[in-house]
Amino acid sequence: MKKVDLFDISGKVIIITGGAGALGGSMAAYLIELGAKIVILDLFPKNVEERVAELKKLSPNVIGISGSVLDEKHLKKAKTEVLEKWSKIDVLINAAGGNMPGATIGEDQTIFDLNIEDFKKVSELNLNGSVLPSMVFGEVMAKQLFGSIVNISSMTATQAVTRVVGYSASKAAIDIFTKWMATELALKFEGSVRVNAIAPGFFIGNQNRALLTNSDGSYTERGHTIIKNTPMKRFGNPDELNGAIHWLISDAASFVTGTIIPIDGGFSAFSGV
Repeated sequence: MKKVDLFDISGKVIIITGGAGALGGSMAAYLIELGAKIVILDLFPKNVEERVAELKKLSPNVIGISGSVLDEKHLKKAKTEVLEKWSKIDVLINAAGGNMPGATIGEDQTIFDLNIEDFKKVSELNLNGSVLPSMVFGEVMAKQLFGSIVNISSMTATQAVTRVVGYSASKAAIDIFTKWMATELALKFEGSVRVNAIAPGFFIGNQNRALLTNSDGSYTERGHTIIKNTPMKRFGNPDELNGAIHWLISDAASFVTGTIIPIDGGFSAFSGV
C-alpha cells in the first residue's frame, strides 16, 4: 500500500500577494521547488517581472500579475487569469503589507503627533489588503469546497511594541479577521476551506533595517532591546517562515483553522525577566 505524504503540495496553485517582496519571495521560491504552481501578485510591474524571472530558473510553473490588492476589479481580473490557466486556486497567502513613517511614532514624538492619513493608509493596506483578496479568491475556494488561506499577522498584534501604532493596530485586526473568516467558512462550506495566520517575530528587511541596525551592521538601541527580549537572541531569517507555511497549506494541517502561529524565537513566550 502506497504511503500518503501529508506534506505533498505538488500541483497546488498558490497565489502570493506581495510575492515580489522579501518574505513573499522567499515563500514563493520554497514552494515552487516543492512542485507548486505559483502566482505572484504585487504592485509594481518591474518587481513582479524580476521575481518571476528568478522563479522561472526553478520551474516554468509561475506567472506574475501586477496591481493593487486594494483594487477589487484588478483582483477579479487576476482570478479569471489564474482560473483560465490552471482551473483552480488551492492556496492564498496574503503577504502584502507594510508601514509608513507617518503611522509610526518617532523617538521625540507622542501619539498626538500621529499622521492620521498615514494611519488610514497603513490600516487599509494591512487589513483591507488581506480582506479583499480573501473575498475574491476565497469565493473560488468555497465553490470548489477546498482551499487554504494564510494571513500574515505580527508580534505587534498582541503586545504594545512601541512606536508602530498603525502597523500594530492593523495586524491586531488581521488576527480577529483570521478567526472570523475561518469560522465563517468552516460553518457554511463543510469545513473545506481553512484560514490561518502566521505571526512573525522580528526579521530584518528593507522596511525596518534602519530602525534595527546601524550603517556598520551593529544593532541600534531598539535592535538591542528586541534581542534582549528574544530568548533565541537573534533576528529571524525569511526562510524560517517557510516550514509553518508549508504545514498550514498541506493536508497535514487538515484539522487546523482559525489559528495564529508565532514564529518569533520565543519573543511572545518571554516575560523579559
